Amino acid sequence: MDNGTAVAEEVTERIHTLETAQAVQTATTAGMESTNAATTVGLQATQAAAQAGTWAVMTVGSVSLIVGMFMGMTIAKINR
Repeated sequence: MDNGTAVAEEVTERIHTLETAQAVQTATTAGMESTNAATTVGLQATQAAAQAGTWAVMTVGSVSLIVGMFMGMTIAKINR
């Protein structure tokens, strides 16, 4: 094997190493972006559920207040 062939093989090996490193970096970036997207979706779902729960509690409270007022008026009329 002459010196030219050895240099060519070394260059080929270095290119292969760089290609492998680039593929790993690309996969890492894709994984990071997927994780970030999943986290964002999870946060949005949590916020939506909390908002729905808040509105449900407010609705039940309002309905209970109105029903209680009418019951109070009815009881007051009955006791006259």
